[in-house]
Amino acid sequence: MRYDYLVVGAGLFGAVFAREMKQKGRKVLVIDKRQHVAGNIYTESVMGIHVHKYGAHIFHTSDKKIWDYVNGFAQFNHYINSPIAYYKGELYNLPFNMNTFSRMWGVVTPAEAKAKIEEQIAQLSITSPQNLEEQALSLVGTDVYEKLVKGYTEKQWGRDCKELPAFIIRRLPLRFTFDNNYFNDPYQGIPIGGYTAMVDKILQGIEVRTGTSYRKFVTERETDQGIEAVDAAGNTYRKVVYTGMIDEYFDYRLGHLEYRSLKFETQELADCDNYQGNAVVNYTEREVPYTRIIEHKHFEFGTQKGTVITREYPAEWHEGDEPYYPMNDAHNNALYEQYRELAKSRPHLIFGGRLGQYKYYDMDKVIAAALQAAEAE
Repeated sequence: MRYDYLVVGAGLFGAVFAREMKQKGRKVLVIDKRQHVAGNIYTESVMGIHVHKYGAHIFHTSDKKIWDYVNGFAQFNHYINSPIAYYKGELYNLPFNMNTFSRMWGVVTPAEAKAKIEEQIAQLSITSPQNLEEQALSLVGTDVYEKLVKGYTEKQWGRDCKELPAFIIRRLPLRFTFDNNYFNDPYQGIPIGGYTAMVDKILQGIEVRTGTSYRKFVTERETDQGIEAVDAAGNTYRKVVYTGMIDEYFDYRLGHLEYRSLKFETQELADCDNYQGNAVVNYTEREVPYTRIIEHKHFEFGTQKGTVITREYPAEWHEGDEPYYPMNDAHNNALYEQYRELAKSRPHLIFGGRLGQYKYYDMDKVIAAALQAAEAE
């Protein structure tokens, strides 16, 4: 049998691309090395609660086309992301807004808050930030940096802020309103029933095989028309859409791209109906090893008896670990460009998604990229 596309990875990019190709009448097979679809947005039911297995995912977008697209596969609730920061027994609202400043300094008006921040920035006299610490201090002053930025950032990146480049933090939004809505996007929410159900619907009618590794499933061979993939049963695939790590596809021949990984520690608390009162609480002091605790039931305003929480620990990435965040510094971006040039020698390949394109994507941007790739076919 001849397929038009083998889509490697059943996350958002792969699922949306496959759906669009099926709509065009193309023959598509989707494979994923995990035992489930939906990639990192996979949700599983635990105690009747949809648990975000690979970390919190809140859908948000300013693009009405993308919002309408996802609403074709799921009904979204009205969840608004309003995380809390915990620092040495003190609680602060995120993003940095008047609730944050009032709690921190006892100020009441925006003018008072601005004056406090400007006073701290002026005292530092940083004119040309040389590292992330100086960059952040020059944007928000000492108190906000020390309590809400420094420890969290060092845990996230696994390095001292003085060792991180300034460009990582181009800006730190300061809002002088009493608004705890983390995102500015007009459209946001969580799919009712979880993300897995949404991706299942996107993939409806498309052949999917989970627990299937690309390297073990197909080999690539030269033909008169170029390179094509063929599986053990003799089925051929005209093109491959690859959403895994681009450096892994090329067996790291140019070197390893760097990533940050995550470890998750999940607890089922049958005798606790409400552990922390919020879906996401960030722990911003360096001494606490995890960056946040997620209480999953609050994403869907759950009233179940019992609750499920997950502690999220940043981790160094090593080959074989799950990569979550590309390290987009100058060195890694230059190496990625070399891999991108190498990919041009494989015209049967389309690289997509966060790993295939070595880029941190929000979910709406992943979908937009997949639609764009599909439109080009």
